Amino acid sequence: MKQTDLLIERYPVLAACKDEIEETYRIIGTCFADGNKLLVAGNGGSCSDAEHIAGELMKGFKMSRTCPSQFAERLTAADAVRGLQLAEHLQGGLPTIALSNHQSLNTAYINDVADGGLLMYAQQVYAYGKAGDVFLGISTSGNSKNVMYAAVVARAKGMKVIGLTGAMGGELAAFADVAIKAPETETYKIQELHLPIYHCLCLMLEERFFG
Repeated sequence: MKQTDLLIERYPVLAACKDEIEETYRIIGTCFADGNKLLVAGNGGSCSDAEHIAGELMKGFKMSRTCPSQFAERLTAADAVRGLQLAEHLQGGLPTIALSNHQSLNTAYINDVADGGLLMYAQQVYAYGKAGDVFLGISTSGNSKNVMYAAVVARAKGMKVIGLTGAMGGELAAFADVAIKAPETETYKIQELHLPIYHCLCLMLEERFFG
């Protein structure tokens, strides 16, 4: 695929991940094409990556994602003044939820439930998730307990599970339907490779749905 070829040209070390990146693209692409959503979770820097991915998919990334004319007409029919402004500025989005962004829910769950800190992502997957959705767990070690609990719930819900890990893979890589294992073992080096990997995925998905 063009985008993975460009990725590997810039980051030759990621040639080892090419097949897994492309399979992840196919799984998430099918999810969106079928009207389903992507749930993403991680800890620390990987938590920021989860939010970053949601930001790239929920609005324009590289391409223009203008509001379709048919929906623009519905907006102006709903409100002649506000509808025009909305039609001009709304951008096409791919439904993605970063599970870190719900602080009232997460802190309440941590406070009210035994082991809530480990289970808060699992609780959100349980509430949001349905068959056909995809869970993307980001863990440099592959052994983040809260990500693994969420992955188990996702599997029970009939969702596909994707892992984005380091070279060792850990429990998440063994459990996931597909695991992209960045070929480094130190946390910061793994994270440095995660960004171009998920940017590549976002570019491919944007091209598919808005190209």
